[in-house]
Amino acid sequence: MPQPPTLKTIEIFASVQGEGLRQGEPTIFVRLAGCNLRCGFCDTKKAWRAGREMSVEKIVAEVVRLRRDCPTTWVALTGGEPLAQDVRPLVLRLRDGGFRVQIETNGTFPPVHAADWHSVSPKPPDYAVHPGFKKAAREVKLVVCRTLDLDAVRAVRAAFPPTTPVILQPQSNARWSIEKAVGLLEDAGRAGLEGLRLSAQLHKVFGLR
Repeated sequence: MPQPPTLKTIEIFASVQGEGLRQGEPTIFVRLAGCNLRCGFCDTKKAWRAGREMSVEKIVAEVVRLRRDCPTTWVALTGGEPLAQDVRPLVLRLRDGGFRVQIETNGTFPPVHAADWHSVSPKPPDYAVHPGFKKAAREVKLVVCRTLDLDAVRAVRAAFPPTTPVILQPQSNARWSIEKAVGLLEDAGRAGLEGLRLSAQLHKVFGLR
C-alpha cells in the first residue's frame, strides 16, 4: 500500500503577506525545508536543512486550525525553496479545502500549474528561471543585494512579459539597499525599462513574523 505523501516542514504560522503584490493580506505560511541555491543574503537560512516529515493531511489540518484565529483563504508555500519538494499533492489538497495557494520560489524548478499564484524571485549570479514561469509568474521580485546591477535588472525584465511586474525589494530593508533600489529604479526608467516598482518587507516594518 503506498505511503501518504509527506513534506519536510520547518514551520506553519499565520501572519500577513509582507512582500509583493499581495502585501498586507492575512496569510497562513507553510515553510518547507531545503534549498538548491543558498544565497548569502538569505534571511531564512534555518530552512536550508532539517525539517520534520509531515503528511499532507497533517499540514492541511494545521492550516485549518490556524484559520480559526486568522480568517483567510490564502496559504503561501515558502522556504527555503518549496519547489525542491513535490508540493503538488499539498496544493491540490489545499485547493480542495477552499484555499488559494501562493508559491514563493526562486524559479529554478518547474511551476505547479494547480497553484493560484507564483511569486518568482530569480537569484544571482545568472538570475535564470525555468521557462514555464514566463507565463506562470504573477510577479517577479528582485532582492536588491550588493551585486544587483542595471544589466541584471534589464535581463530579468526582458525574460518576462511586460504585464508581469518586476519588484525591486531592498535586502532586509537595509538603508544602503533602499538607496540602491531607488537608484536602480531611476536608472531603469532612463533606460526605457517599464513595469518596475519598489517595495519593502512589510512584515519587518511592523515587527511581524
